Amino acid sequence: MKIKFDESKPIYLQIGDAVKKAIARGELKMGEKVPSVRELAIELKVNPNTVQHAYQELIREGIIFTKRGQGNFVSQDPEKIKTLRQQLIKEIVENFVREINEVGFSISSKDILELLEEKDDRS
Repeated sequence: MKIKFDESKPIYLQIGDAVKKAIARGELKMGEKVPSVRELAIELKVNPNTVQHAYQELIREGIIFTKRGQGNFVSQDPEKIKTLRQQLIKEIVENFVREINEVGFSISSKDILELLEEKDDRS
């Protein structure tokens, strides 16, 4: 897992976001073991407490769960994963609209849909 850390956001949140994206992309599948705290800390060159904090947040959200003595695993609830994907898509769209507004452009939902359809046709 590679993360380009952004100084404006806490590292543990960025780690949690990266794990969520890996799950949403299917890189980490339902019921699959996630990297141990120690492994991920070494890979990302961060303090293990930071990774533990990220995992605790993911556990609290129900994205991952702990099996005593075995480690942390991706939720086996398909609805939880579906909701995760929908939340990520919503965040991406909200960021897109915010960026467009910050630049000073005015764009309608219809225009956005047309752009998406155009992009889809080229794929």
